Amino acid sequence: MNAVLKAKQEAAATRLDGADVPSGAGWSQAAREDALSRVRNMGLPSRRDEYWKYTRPDTLTSAEAGEAAVFETGEEPVFGSFDRLKIVFVDGVFSAEKSDDLALEGIEISRLAEAGDISWASELYGTLEANGQTPVERPLAALNTALATDGVLIRVLNTPSKPVSLIYHHENTRSDAVLHHVVKVEAGASFTLLENGPAAARFNKVLEADIADKAAFHHVRAQGRDHERRAVTHMFARLGTESTFKSFTLTVNGVLTRNECIIELTGDDAFAHVAGAALGDGDFLHDDTVFVTHDAVNCESRQVFKKVLRNGATGVFQGKILVKPGAQKTDGYQKSQSLLLDGDSQFLAKPELEIYADDVACSHGSTSGAIDEDALFYLQARGIPKDIATDFMTLAFLAEAVEEIEDEALAAEINGRLEGWLTRRRG
Repeated sequence: MNAVLKAKQEAAATRLDGADVPSGAGWSQAAREDALSRVRNMGLPSRRDEYWKYTRPDTLTSAEAGEAAVFETGEEPVFGSFDRLKIVFVDGVFSAEKSDDLALEGIEISRLAEAGDISWASELYGTLEANGQTPVERPLAALNTALATDGVLIRVLNTPSKPVSLIYHHENTRSDAVLHHVVKVEAGASFTLLENGPAAARFNKVLEADIADKAAFHHVRAQGRDHERRAVTHMFARLGTESTFKSFTLTVNGVLTRNECIIELTGDDAFAHVAGAALGDGDFLHDDTVFVTHDAVNCESRQVFKKVLRNGATGVFQGKILVKPGAQKTDGYQKSQSLLLDGDSQFLAKPELEIYADDVACSHGSTSGAIDEDALFYLQARGIPKDIATDFMTLAFLAEAVEEIEDEALAAEINGRLEGWLTRRRG
């Protein structure tokens, strides 16, 4: 055994000391024990891992969560004006008092912590996560599968009349939340899932989404203004024939945020779009790590990520498109860009293509730069103050990512949040 793996396994043993599969796991027991075994064998991530060389995992893997202050913004909650079914978690614990009735026509919703033996969920829980460990190991996702204390299980039978909204509240300065959600969208159905709020001082979340033939899954997430948040999230998606997956994430502040998205296109004529906009100021590290596997004919994938950084903030993008043999007529597109508002911030990018088919159209591009001084001068020459002109250009820079949101009202909500963040920074 090499020294690096041994050190990682020792770190896992320390993290798991006294940690067991939650009591009453029931139908998920086997999947959890398998995940626990995988964590022990893989060990926890370190900076020597290729996919962690830009991001220190220490605070995500330590036995205890760090402290993060609790504060109120006084703002209207994100998505607050939308008609939605609200499911609320407080420091990783479901709150029946703050949540709506979980009944909604067209879908079935259960809590992970209380669900009986649900056949479809038992077939999916931990399955996509385990599949996503190859060819890149993701030990924090396996750790989640093993130790998750709660989450939701959603089966979409027919298109519901409104979206489901997962809302996270942070009330304990040292809370450590581990949530695992499973979504199954049946053939022909369409479903929208919203997420927002600072979940805890430290947050580890996994979402597994199985999207059947001709089904659609839309996901819009707003990671809030909790300046001391440390979070790692994983989204695993499997797409059937002629299915649709679209996910957008807005991230504002936080000490450390790493969002991983692992997508498998397994049915012909499917398409997957994943996008994000991040705004960081000061002690901020934001990491988007994406892995898209094309394993079917005539599929399309898009990755569009934009980051605005200042006062020493750091942005990371690691995106890969893998085209397997036989996945002809693949259209894979990848774009990552940063806008650096000062000389102290940095953007670290590693775009990758790995192609084993000959009839494909795949491309990637990554750029980093400052505000266009000529355009800034043009706006100032027409009477627009420099700070407001800078905000206009920042919003224009982020627009391509926000446009990936299919619902115009949700896109407008996200744009409003972006404008609010920029306005506050001017004050």
